Amino acid sequence: MRTRITDMLGIQYPIVQGGMHFVGLAELASAVSNAGGLGILTALTQPSPAALAEEIARCRGMTDKPFGVNLTFLPARTPPDYPGYVRSIVDGGIKVVETAGNNPQKWMPMLKEAGITVIHKCTSVRHALKAEAIGCDAVSVDGFECGGHPGEDDVPNFILLPRAAETLKIPFIASGGMADGRSLVAAMAMGAEGMNMGTRFIATKEAPVHEKVKQAIVAASELDTRLVMRPLRNTERVLNNAGVERLLAKERELGDRITFDDIVAEVGGVYPKVMRDGDLDAGAWSCGMVAGLIHDIPTVKELIDRIVAEAQQIVRQRLAGMV
Repeated sequence: MRTRITDMLGIQYPIVQGGMHFVGLAELASAVSNAGGLGILTALTQPSPAALAEEIARCRGMTDKPFGVNLTFLPARTPPDYPGYVRSIVDGGIKVVETAGNNPQKWMPMLKEAGITVIHKCTSVRHALKAEAIGCDAVSVDGFECGGHPGEDDVPNFILLPRAAETLKIPFIASGGMADGRSLVAAMAMGAEGMNMGTRFIATKEAPVHEKVKQAIVAASELDTRLVMRPLRNTERVLNNAGVERLLAKERELGDRITFDDIVAEVGGVYPKVMRDGDLDAGAWSCGMVAGLIHDIPTVKELIDRIVAEAQQIVRQRLAGMV
C-alpha cells in the first residue's frame, strides 16, 4: 500500500503507532516497525534524556526498520529537559518525530537541521494549518473520538478529515477511532494518507502493559469512555473507572472553581500504577471510543496483516463491485 506517508516515512504500510505514556516502549515500537508500520517511542515516559538514549538504542537492537519518537510539549511547573530530549533524539539518529501538545516551532530548527521528518498531532484544522506554516512535514489529525486529548472543538473525524483534505497541502494521517481495515479505507477515502492507532495497539501481545489493561479495553464498549478535565480546558478521553468517577464527582461539586490541585490525586502519577501494576482504578488513563471495536489481543504482526488484508478486500471486492 503506497501513499505519500509510506514514501515519506520509508514504511511498507500507512499505519503509525501513536505515542502513548508508559506504552510506547521498545517492545511495542519495534514490533510495529517490524510488521511494516511505524513504531513510536514516547520520550517523556523516560525519566531523563539519557534514559531516552538508552531506549532508542534498545529499540534499534530489536528492529532494523524505521521508528520514531513522540515528544509532547506541555505546560508544567517544572518543565522536562526538552533540549536534552531533543539532543538524544538527534544523537540517536531518529529520522521521524511525532510532536504533540504545544506549538513545536521553537524546536523545529534543531529537528530540521538534523534531517528529521516532523509529524504534529492536531485536533483542529486551524492548528493543522499552523503546523504546515511552521514547516511540519505532515500532521496527525485527531478527531473527537480519540483517546487522550481531543481538543475543545468536539469535531469527529467524519467532518474533520474531509475539512483537513480541503485545506492542507502537506499529507495527514487520521487518528481517533482507528482499529481495522474499515478504518484505514474510510480514512483514505476522506483524504488521509494513512492512519494512527493508539488504543488498538495497547491490546496486542507485545504492548508492554499489564494484562488487566488489555482485558479492560477488550471488555469495554464504545460507551465506556468519559471526558475529564473539561472545566480546565484540558479535556482528556479516558476509560471509566472508580478513579474517574471520583474525579467527575469533584468536577460536579466544584464547578468552575476547580483547579488542577483539586484533582491531582486522580491524574498525577497514574500511568505507572495502571500500565505497570494493573491498578485500573488508580485514576484517569487515556482510552479511545474505539475500544468498542476491539475484541481480541493479537500479535502486532497479526493485527497489521489483518488490517491490510481487510482493507485490500474492501477496495478490490466490495467497493469495486459497486462501481
